[in-house]
Amino acid sequence: MKQVSIPCGADLTQIYRQEVGDYPKFFKMDVLSRLGILLTERLVAGEEGRFQPREDRAVLVFSREGCLANDRHYVESMKDFPSPALFVYTLPNIVSGEISIRNKYAGETSAFVLEKYDEEAIFALVRQAFQDPVTQSAVVIWSDCASDTEWDARGWLVEREEL
Repeated sequence: MKQVSIPCGADLTQIYRQEVGDYPKFFKMDVLSRLGILLTERLVAGEEGRFQPREDRAVLVFSREGCLANDRHYVESMKDFPSPALFVYTLPNIVSGEISIRNKYAGETSAFVLEKYDEEAIFALVRQAFQDPVTQSAVVIWSDCASDTEWDARGWLVEREEL
């Protein structure tokens, strides 16, 4: 099982430019989605057939705060004119969709809001995803953002035989 993380307060734009650089939509995303994209890039970079459509990979995203950091920005924008660019990121499952769209994954896509980081609970849900015989691997993300500069972000690439 491959595991990666992004340290709290890291410069996400710099990481993007060094490790990705070819997905301009990144700059429109909220911090939760940016972290999800960067963690996924670290997990799957260099895979053979990287951007070929696949139904055998699930994407499971976990968080405690969900998208509250972006929700606060959206509420602030409502003082003048509500921002449609911020509104699109007011659902915590958007990050799993962003990961799936970028990588052409068509397997299970889920987002869970948990009371706290609980690796046992996370991997119980990951094991459930593997009950589908089509699922051969999963990108698993814990991305909890208290603000645009405070987060806990880690990810795993889990293969069926590792469970």
